Amino acid sequence: MDRLSRLDAVTRDALGLSVRGTRALHGGSLSEVLLLKLSDGSSAVAKTGTRVATEAEMLRAIAKADAPAPKVLGLGEDVLLLEALPETGATTAGWQALGDGLRALHARSGPGYGWPQDYAFGSVTIENGSAPDWPCFWAERRLLPFVDSLPSGLARRIEALAARLDQILPHAPLPCLLHGDLWTGNVLFGPNGSAHLIDPACYFGDPEVDLAMLSLFGRPPPAFDRRYGPLQPGAADRRAAYQLWPALVHLRLFGSSYRGMVEDRLSVLGV
Repeated sequence: MDRLSRLDAVTRDALGLSVRGTRALHGGSLSEVLLLKLSDGSSAVAKTGTRVATEAEMLRAIAKADAPAPKVLGLGEDVLLLEALPETGATTAGWQALGDGLRALHARSGPGYGWPQDYAFGSVTIENGSAPDWPCFWAERRLLPFVDSLPSGLARRIEALAARLDQILPHAPLPCLLHGDLWTGNVLFGPNGSAHLIDPACYFGDPEVDLAMLSLFGRPPPAFDRRYGPLQPGAADRRAAYQLWPALVHLRLFGSSYRGMVEDRLSVLGV
């Protein structure tokens, strides 16, 4: 069955509608994202890939936490059908809405760190198995899996940091529901000051992880900070440890241009 036939089968099963046309959407660097024009004149978004069932579970978990996310409309073997939402530029009201939504997301806690399934960014596996404490989770599930693919000098620095994470990170923060890949490209700002969370990589952990990622490529404005609320003391000192993981992911996926980002975070952490 070709791509269009697979998309049509999912929309017919989920909505009773057929696909009349498709258009590629931005944000598909690691998976294909399409806007579908349906037979009744409405639209939906389709994502394709091997882990769409897990993403559907994550989006449902976000919605259950009363945080804004597109509705899951249907699911096929390799197709996720989502609500199509209008997109605008970010506004002050949109940043405020993101602060509110993220605070609601982080208010939902789980039984421990991690997620029931592993996930992936393209070819990079995200290990989500549980761990007895938070520094152990961050070392064993986020940092040390990269060691074998790094130049020896960087690998030794990662190992040295992992050995003393218990001196940097809290031992047992409340395991809060995280978006898991929260940069501005994974926030869909819409009309009337709305902001929806898209493309999640959810797990349970320290909420500072999402906030560190959100500031990796530029700080959010004060409007967001005021609505999200104050952070725990020492959050700025922990930020580099949490930003190191997405820096390592970018280094693996996109090459040596991100080595400087990795080295900078390690230097800030004194290794």
